[in-house]
Amino acid sequence: MSDAAIPEPAPCRECSAGMMRLRFITYFTWLGEELITVQNFPAWICDVCGHREYDEKSISMLTMLLNPDAGKPTSKQRIPHRTRPRPAPRPPAES
Repeated sequence: MSDAAIPEPAPCRECSAGMMRLRFITYFTWLGEELITVQNFPAWICDVCGHREYDEKSISMLTMLLNPDAGKPTSKQRIPHRTRPRPAPRPPAES
């Protein structure tokens, strides 16, 4: 048995009659012209009207993973090397 707490159901904001329960579903989304499916994706689903609300953290992570730039190295910007300022020239010494 798992020690992880099962989140408590919450009243549905859509129909007010049902309860939103955490389920793990297959999530579908389009990336350009490609259909992407993600299995075991967390979603809160009403047991009466079927309204769905997706876990915000999971959506953020999925958006990050589906970003076209994901996994590409970031461009390195050259930072100029700091040098000490040169002292002002001294006037020639009088002899």
